Amino acid sequence: MPLSGMLRSRQERRQVLQTFYSEGFFKGATVMQQPIDLLIYPRWLVPVVPAGVVLEDYALAVEQGRIVAVLPAREARERFVARETETLETHLLMPGLVNLHCHAAMNLLRGIADDLPLMSWLLEHIWPAEAKHVSHRFVHDGTLIACVEMLRSGVTCFNDMYFFPEAAAEAVNTSGIRAALGLTVLEFPGAYARDADDYFAKGLAVHETLRGRPRLSFCLAPHAPYSVSDRSFERVAVLANELHLPMHIHVHETRDEIAQSLKEHGIRPLERLHRLGLVESKLIAVHAVHLGAKEIAQLAACDASVVHCPTSNLKHGSGIAPLAALLEAGVNVGLGTDGAASNSRFDLFEEMRLAALLAKGSEEKATAVNAHRALAMATIGGAQALGLGDEIGSLEPGKAADVCAVDFSALHLSPCYDPVSHLVYAVSGDDVSHVWVDGKARVKNRVLVDLDVEALKAMATGWGAKIGGQGSGKPDP
Repeated sequence: MPLSGMLRSRQERRQVLQTFYSEGFFKGATVMQQPIDLLIYPRWLVPVVPAGVVLEDYALAVEQGRIVAVLPAREARERFVARETETLETHLLMPGLVNLHCHAAMNLLRGIADDLPLMSWLLEHIWPAEAKHVSHRFVHDGTLIACVEMLRSGVTCFNDMYFFPEAAAEAVNTSGIRAALGLTVLEFPGAYARDADDYFAKGLAVHETLRGRPRLSFCLAPHAPYSVSDRSFERVAVLANELHLPMHIHVHETRDEIAQSLKEHGIRPLERLHRLGLVESKLIAVHAVHLGAKEIAQLAACDASVVHCPTSNLKHGSGIAPLAALLEAGVNVGLGTDGAASNSRFDLFEEMRLAALLAKGSEEKATAVNAHRALAMATIGGAQALGLGDEIGSLEPGKAADVCAVDFSALHLSPCYDPVSHLVYAVSGDDVSHVWVDGKARVKNRVLVDLDVEALKAMATGWGAKIGGQGSGKPDP
């Protein structure tokens, strides 16, 4: 019986094949070089798992979109022959970033209403603009432009919450990025659905049609406790268990949200979600700014995840999330940009920097969140929240080759004594030079592969002309 017949999975075959190559088949035998698709030789390689490790003079080997080895460069040259080799002498190689919360298509509303508190921003400007302009084409175009912005800044996976997920899926397919698409639920009507039942029906139809597609996964995405009924939340809890999907929910973003819940339901939003069966391991709690010690312990006890969105929280004056306390309690935390309309950028390097600095300042403790911890939140933390921790978020053999390279040759990054410190406190998305998703180059030497930036600019300009100056967001003095 051939070896492939004896071994049940591709993973088992890969492991045996790697063993054969590494041991030379038999002691003293000449080692044959293994053909692979890609070898990358950076100056530094930061795998994220194991934590705190920085490797120098190492290489990353990729075959059929998967990482097959992380090994010393000398051994890589002896063991592999690659169809493509990238030598990046001034670069740091790291996992692609995971943007754990955004509304990608809303970048077409970037700047339409700024310097406002959250509910004024939503009720008076954003929701009216969406009612007038959101469509399948709006979501496709806005998401595609957002995908490009994220890819160019090192994001290889994003978790989206918006309307027309089938349109977002088309943009994901075109751009080559990875995405978890939210099956959004709201009670009130809009351009996408008439009511909660219609949201459920359309979301479940998209899930049925698109599940199993490359680089796509899904989340149930009830918008927030103030916009979703008990009945709908109960249905979300049932579907999450039936379909094994995460639940992606804005919660405890503002003090007003909590006050409203106390007035209408007699309990805080997180307690309401708990009583309805949603506070469990599949919960992705977005923002979670205003949490008490018992609520933090509750999230930790059920292995829920939190998305920290520091820039968005600050821009709306919502507050500063208790990041250090969450991490100390053992809560899994990822980082999100939120939508470009409430952040203005999709730069997850800025979120890493701000998250670490805010934690230090609010705790009055310089060691509250160090650079390696911030990097882990932006990579493996987001992957684990999405149920993709075995697939992405770190540079480990067997995982998808979602990788980005940061160029350290610029003056603002020289000299470099600690590359991970620079990565968090000095690097911006503009320093990303190469991005691979599933082992395929999406950005190379800062140039997008197979995407026309000028055409995308024209698309964005066209939408700007159509939307016009509606909702400038300039508040009364």
